Amino acid sequence: MKPDHRKLGEQLDLFSFHDVAPGTPFWHPNGLIIIKELEQFIRQLQKERGYLETTTPLLVKKKLYETSGHWEHYRENIFPLELEEKKFSSRHFAGAREIEKETFAIKPMNCPESTFIYSSRIRSYKDLPLRLSEFGHLYRRERTGVLTGLFRAYGFTMDDAHIYCRPNQIAKEVEETLKLALRIHKTFGLKTSFALATRPDKAMGDPKVWKKAENSLEYVLKKNKLKYEVRPKDGAFYGPKIDIDVKDSLQRKWTIATAQIDFQMPERFKLSYVDEKGKKQRPVIIHRSSIGSFERFIGILLEHYGGALPLWLSPEQIWIIPVASRHKKYAKKVAGQCNVERLRYIVKDENETVSKKIRDGETQKIPYILVVGDKEMKNKSVRVRQRAKGDIGEIKLNKFLDKVKKELETKK
Repeated sequence: MKPDHRKLGEQLDLFSFHDVAPGTPFWHPNGLIIIKELEQFIRQLQKERGYLETTTPLLVKKKLYETSGHWEHYRENIFPLELEEKKFSSRHFAGAREIEKETFAIKPMNCPESTFIYSSRIRSYKDLPLRLSEFGHLYRRERTGVLTGLFRAYGFTMDDAHIYCRPNQIAKEVEETLKLALRIHKTFGLKTSFALATRPDKAMGDPKVWKKAENSLEYVLKKNKLKYEVRPKDGAFYGPKIDIDVKDSLQRKWTIATAQIDFQMPERFKLSYVDEKGKKQRPVIIHRSSIGSFERFIGILLEHYGGALPLWLSPEQIWIIPVASRHKKYAKKVAGQCNVERLRYIVKDENETVSKKIRDGETQKIPYILVVGDKEMKNKSVRVRQRAKGDIGEIKLNKFLDKVKKELETKK
């Protein structure tokens, strides 16, 4: 039977779902570790590539999406929020009279909000490309029947970025976007495929501009010798895109990464930069994601690995099991060394048999289980059980830590 990420989430105490917040996961401590590790991994790769991290408000006025075009083209996916006058007055908070007249929305995407960071100051051509990333919390209305655990949810966190660039920088930026996504996917052994999604029937802007954008994306795919399929009329309403798909353990295809060219939003929000001659020009926005939503990506990974996540991503990396009460002091010493190396460990000193603790550790898919007794205490060593390999013998503690550090560095 193929693994189900929902069952694995319960078994490994990663997340749960509750009726009070339909279609949105409650992340438990172990699950949040996975999210934070993924964030840090992506954050470092983006930092190396010149990205600047941002965050934008979750609650915004409806008029933002009217300007961007989302209210017209994407309204069915937006959660609107209308504040009732009888519940709010100037006695409650400053500005209440203005707020009670507005219709708000819980943001379903980060791009319109990002434009306000760009336009908060005058931009020069020397400032471009400007790469603004965001791990944004989003909410989208989905049909109840399509909600599927982490794969499709109302609430999720998006690995997102918006690159503001000059037209002659498009090809290079898209190319680097694809390389970053492939770098991340390769780390997890995920097989990728590509698709070029073209202008839909209901689209904003001049078809000639669309064709120019589609040609730019196709140029990058061909230049890098990437095989791709064409998905006619499957682009976003504001621009064409390259989809990067991966297959899960059931061979289902998921689009988790994209690179989208947008000439429309810069026009609608009147974005500009000053060129070499001192004249105002419109930038182009490249919308991109490397893993899509963290929720869906983690669901794919859980099934891909059968719950046995790589060491660096495992919430609990090491269990330390003292054979008897007299070995607890040494177990804590081993734990201290693990702490120095910033490893995630638990000392399993409950009043249970060693064999039961080992079985529990294997059920919880713990990468390393260290058993310490008289011999290990005397030799300053640990007896190591490695996930999927079983007992690999007694190893000096310092050598074991070196082995683990190397495994973490290579993310194997």
